[in-house]
Amino acid sequence: MKLEEHIYSVLIVSSSEKFNTTFKEMLPTRDFDPIHIVSSVYQAQMRTAERQYDIIIINSPLFDESGIEFSIDSGSSNNTVTLLIVRNELYDDVYSKVVKYGTFVMRKPFSLQVVTQSLNDIKSARERLRRLEKKTVSLEERMAEIRLVNRAKLILIANMNYSEEEAHRYIEKTAMDNGKTKREIATEIINKDVGDWYSF
Repeated sequence: MKLEEHIYSVLIVSSSEKFNTTFKEMLPTRDFDPIHIVSSVYQAQMRTAERQYDIIIINSPLFDESGIEFSIDSGSSNNTVTLLIVRNELYDDVYSKVVKYGTFVMRKPFSLQVVTQSLNDIKSARERLRRLEKKTVSLEERMAEIRLVNRAKLILIANMNYSEEEAHRYIEKTAMDNGKTKREIATEIINKDVGDWYSF
């Protein structure tokens, strides 16, 4: 089975130019694009208000705060995977604070091998979120269809004196006979002019 390839959008939040240059070089454009860089939590919040990122990488501390709270906020909302990079001596304490929110934590200094492994784990987590997104959208679409069909049934009951079962059968049969979906038939019923019911 051929695996589907994805390109991941990245927001780097770091006050260190050296870190930004070094870390960006570790992100091959074949896998990561676009890569945006900001130097503060405030700028990061402005960016994330404009668009969603697949991955947010936070190099703690920042100009305006440690970045821990922002990592929790970004990791627990939307469909973003967050990597928080902290000094080695702070790792255990920070990890215990953010792990329940799904934030990944990495020690610094770090090696290319550690970064590569962390990014692989993050990509895997993002794909899991992507699958959940699709399931959520599918469920929402199904619920919307049910609400639409129920509304159409109520119109049939009110205008044609059908029972609920008869209204349900009518929508199903009409959809089958016309090669349409129940959603399409329900929409037609809902959009029918009141006067048209007398010639129905």
